[in-house]
Amino acid sequence: MTDHGTSYGTAWFSALDTSGADTSGSLLTGHTVLADGTTAALAAVVPDPDSRFPRARHGEVGLRESLDLAAWVNSLDDPDMPLVIVVDVPSQAYGFVEEQFGLNTTMATAVNAIASTRLAGRPVISLVVGNAISGAFLTTGLQANRIVMLDHDGVQVQVMGKTAAARITRRTVEAMEKAAESVPAMAFDGASFVSLGGVFESLVAQNPAEPGADDILAVKDALDRALVDIRDSGTTDLRSRLESRQAQTARALSRTVRQVVDERW
Repeated sequence: MTDHGTSYGTAWFSALDTSGADTSGSLLTGHTVLADGTTAALAAVVPDPDSRFPRARHGEVGLRESLDLAAWVNSLDDPDMPLVIVVDVPSQAYGFVEEQFGLNTTMATAVNAIASTRLAGRPVISLVVGNAISGAFLTTGLQANRIVMLDHDGVQVQVMGKTAAARITRRTVEAMEKAAESVPAMAFDGASFVSLGGVFESLVAQNPAEPGADDILAVKDALDRALVDIRDSGTTDLRSRLESRQAQTARALSRTVRQVVDERW
């Protein structure tokens, strides 16, 4: 779903936002009120067909999105206010202009802003409602303390899009899908990503494209649970992704490698 008015990211930002924010442009920012009454800052990178940057018109994270997101996060006043990032991003904005002006640096600026505010104690939760692909996910939702994910066919999580991954590995899309059946890390669906242990909670929405009152309440409840878990943990890092029940099995080798490195470093 790539149209600005119907993308999952736009739909969920609009459903959760309580500030009456302007929904034009590629970076939407506002506030939401969680089920327990907590006010949280809210942001989403969404499609903007009128963007001056053609490579960033379908929800990609580009130069403007990176720098604007970083500036907005750094402008948040209350250091204890939670931050919720709605994620539906197909990739970073690949393009000549973007590479010429240092997209890697601008994306790193956004990563630094989100990671820094998290390490300083601000609870950060990402809500994956659609695509979470490549550097766009790394720049936004992957920096969160906890990840909440919708379970539906429109969710894809990977280092790169399926067609691009098939091309770069010289495989067919069908061959990649077959391999993913036994190697979850190669898969694109949300359930496979959940099985790796990095997702705090996954839930089914009745209508992920047009969330109704029940879906919104269910998501706000899940965000509440994630917020409580962050505060109860007493940590600001991302260790929960390696310590979760699923990670104990699915990422056993990663855990062993990290343990050996820590012992010998």
